[in-house]
Amino acid sequence: MFEELNSRPADSLLALIKAFQADERSRKIDLGVGVYRDAMGRTPVMRAVKAAEQFLLETQDSKKYLGPEGDLQFVRLLQPIIFGQSPASEQRLVGIQTPGGSGALRLGAELIQTAKPSAKVLLGTPSWPNHAPIFGSARLAVREYPFVDLTSQQVKFESMSEALSSANPGDVVLLHGCCHNPTGIDFTMEEWRRIAELLVAHRLVPFIDLAYQGLGDGLEQDAAPTRMILEAVDEALIAYSCDKNFGLYRERVGALYVMARNSNELGKAQSNMAALARVNWSMPPDHGAAIVRTILENAEMSAMWRAELDEMCERVNGNRASLADAAPDLAFIRRQRGLFSNLAMSKDIAAVLRARHGIYMADSGRMNLAGMQPADAGAIVAALRAEGCLKQ
Repeated sequence: MFEELNSRPADSLLALIKAFQADERSRKIDLGVGVYRDAMGRTPVMRAVKAAEQFLLETQDSKKYLGPEGDLQFVRLLQPIIFGQSPASEQRLVGIQTPGGSGALRLGAELIQTAKPSAKVLLGTPSWPNHAPIFGSARLAVREYPFVDLTSQQVKFESMSEALSSANPGDVVLLHGCCHNPTGIDFTMEEWRRIAELLVAHRLVPFIDLAYQGLGDGLEQDAAPTRMILEAVDEALIAYSCDKNFGLYRERVGALYVMARNSNELGKAQSNMAALARVNWSMPPDHGAAIVRTILENAEMSAMWRAELDEMCERVNGNRASLADAAPDLAFIRRQRGLFSNLAMSKDIAAVLRARHGIYMADSGRMNLAGMQPADAGAIVAALRAEGCLKQ
């Protein structure tokens, strides 16, 4: 059997981790894998998470299965954070716990394939590298269109408008809710309004990937585009991740929500999500969702989490400001949001930056700005200038 397999290339980001760890130079900077780091260079366990884990240690009395839907109280408690306090929105939503945002995307892809196999998924590029493979593995056709010009660091909105205008009714549009990965370039609210108009006019279904809420401009501000889109359309899917904003990377905590104005359709979507989850992972892991639920049920822990998240957001935006101040050519980084920015560079230049300067970033030019320290800005700019990426 296995002799028929072809070897697959190693994951480039995992290879980057190993290369950074093997580098013995004292002055090296990790801008690769998308995790938050504090002023000490650590990816800490949040204080609210520690408090919740202590509470669970003392009070949890069983490890029995929760069922394919997972912790539905966790799913419900996230809803006002994501969708606001509107009772009307609650009546139009159903949700299910998933193993991280990736699990939510995969489950949503399979739900689309079950409901409408002919639907195409419109994907602006560059995007998170795993988006296209997830939808493709669910046997959905992916139609890519250019999303941004990395040289000018501007959204190619006309390209997107043309792609949406030429799509068929029932096609799906993948949208980054905030803190675009990998570019950090988010739409303006006016552009979001125009997107909503296109979705309605052409009867397209938005699939919103919301993986970084709270790390751009704050929880409420980062949710505003998603809420506006959901007010405009009749149907939508939302993949949510708690990995970044709760620091629960290895716990794999996420949720998939479906919004529809028809209650009968909501019921069918809920039953199909549960059935698809059952054959994919049977039951989702409990611990991370239990942590989030415990935090959101407790006013003191919730306030602690919100304060910590604000600190993280402020730090990431401070790193952006430091790098933008260090070189006029990088001024655009200040107005972008989230963990990432994406420079226009070749794979060869990225390799040279690693070899000569100890600056580790993805071959695509994506930088994780949450991985740097403000004091690193000078070294990063000097390396970029030395290799011709910036003006002297």
